Amino acid sequence: MIHAENICKTFGKVQALGDVCLDVDKGELFGLIGPDGAGKTTLFRILCTLLLPDRGKASVEGFDVVKDMKEIRRRVGYMPGRFSLYQDLTVEENLRFFASLFGTTVDEGYDSIKAIYSQIEPFRKRRAGALSGGMKQKLALSCALVHQPDVLFLDEPTTGVDPVSRKEFWDMLAMLKDRGITIIASTPYLDEVRRCDRVAFLKEGSVHGIDTPDTILNRFADVFNPPGIEREGAAIINKEENVIEVEHLVKAFGDFHAVDDISFSVRRGEIFGFLGANGAGKTTAMHILTGLNQPTSGSGRVAGFDICTEYEEIKKNIGYMSQRFSLYEDLTVAENIRLFGGIYGMSDKEIAGKTESLLNKLQFADHRNDLVGSLPLGWKQKLAFSVAIFHEPKIVFLDEPTGGVDPATRRQFWQLIYEAAQHGITVFVTTHYMDEAEYCDRISIMVDGKISAMGTPEELKQRFNQPDMDHVFTCLAREAKRGD
Repeated sequence: MIHAENICKTFGKVQALGDVCLDVDKGELFGLIGPDGAGKTTLFRILCTLLLPDRGKASVEGFDVVKDMKEIRRRVGYMPGRFSLYQDLTVEENLRFFASLFGTTVDEGYDSIKAIYSQIEPFRKRRAGALSGGMKQKLALSCALVHQPDVLFLDEPTTGVDPVSRKEFWDMLAMLKDRGITIIASTPYLDEVRRCDRVAFLKEGSVHGIDTPDTILNRFADVFNPPGIEREGAAIINKEENVIEVEHLVKAFGDFHAVDDISFSVRRGEIFGFLGANGAGKTTAMHILTGLNQPTSGSGRVAGFDICTEYEEIKKNIGYMSQRFSLYEDLTVAENIRLFGGIYGMSDKEIAGKTESLLNKLQFADHRNDLVGSLPLGWKQKLAFSVAIFHEPKIVFLDEPTGGVDPATRRQFWQLIYEAAQHGITVFVTTHYMDEAEYCDRISIMVDGKISAMGTPEELKQRFNQPDMDHVFTCLAREAKRGD
C-alpha cells in the first residue's frame, strides 16, 4: 500500500531523511516512532505529497508521490500533529470545509464517519477552539475520513490528550482497520505503540529497525524504556509554609462552572501533580493561579499574593512553562534568556552574570547564538524550564511540559524538576503521562470541575485498589458526567 525507497530530504545543512526505505501492507496499522527531530513528520509530508523528496522514490497505493499527486490526495486522509482544524469555525463548518476540499459533501461521506462523528454531532454549532482535546480528536479524524480515503496518515494525533480519550481514539483506529483502511501513525506513547501491527524506529533521519512493537521496544530499550529516575535525597518540603492556598474556588462561564468549588494547598518545595481529563477544569484553575484569569468566587493566595486583587504581582513572582508556547523561536538562546530575565524584573547585571552559569550548566555555551527554532525539542524543553526558574521564583507552573516527547528525553526533563525541588522551588505540574504522575510528591485529580481525589501516588493506588496511576486516573475520569 505504501512503498518508500531511498528517500532523502535536506533542509539547508540539516538532513531530515537519509535513504529511508519501508513498506506498509494493505490494511495494516503501522507505527512510526522515534525521538523528536527523527524525520517522522518530513516522511509523512512526502508520502502525503506536501513535500518533494530530494532523492529516492515513494508510492501510495501504486501512485508516485511526485507524478501522481492529485490521485494520491484523493485517496489519503491526513491528520497533522500541529494543525488540522480551523479554530474559529464550528464543528459543522470544519467538516463541510474539508468535504468540499475533496469535492464531496458531508451527506455523501456520512456513513464512513457516522460511528465517530455521531459522538460530537450534538455540539456541531460549537467552535472548534472551544472543544476539549478529546472532541477535537474526533472532529479532526472525521474531517480526515469524510472523503472515504483508503489510507490514513496520523502524525502524533493524541499528543496533549488525556489517557481515557487516547484509549477511545485508538479503539476508533482499530474499528477503521477492521474496515480495511490502511493506517500509518506516529506516537510517543508506548501503550499506543503496542497497538500497532508493526513499527519503524526512526532516528536522525534513518530507519534503524522495522519489526513488531515488542521487538523494537526491547531492541531500543535505552530510548523507550530508560532506567527509572533516582531521586537524590528526600524532597525539601517545608510543611509549615504553604505557597499556594485555595478555598472554595469557582470559575463560571454563564451557567457552566468550569471550576466548581475546589480547595487545596501546596507546600514549599513540593512537586504537586494537577491531573484531570480534557475538559475537567484544570487549565482554567491554572490560569487563575498564575494570574491570567480571576475567579468568579472563592479566595486564594499564590506566593503570598491574593489571586483576586494582586494577580499582577503573582505573575512577577512565579515561573511558567507551557507546552504550546514558552520560547521565541526566532531569537537566539542568549536573547531568550535576556528577554525573559527582563520580563521577570532582573537587572542587566544579574542577567549577564547568571547567563554564563546557565549556558555552562546546560552545556549550551557553544550554542548561545543559535536560533531556538533550530534546536531539538529536548534542548528547547531544558532551556524553557531553565528560563522559567531563572529568576529563582518560589513556584514554577508547568503546563504539560513534556507533551509529544520520547521517554528518554522526558526522563532528563524530570531530573531538572527534581533538582529545582531540591533547591526549595515548588513545582506545580499538569501531565497526561501517568508514569510522570508517579514522580510527584502529591497529586490531585479533577473530574467535572471538582477535585475528586488527592494524596500521594501510593495513597491513591491503595485507596482505589489499583496497580498504577494510569488505572487510578481511568477509574476516576470515567465517572465524569458533564458533557465536553
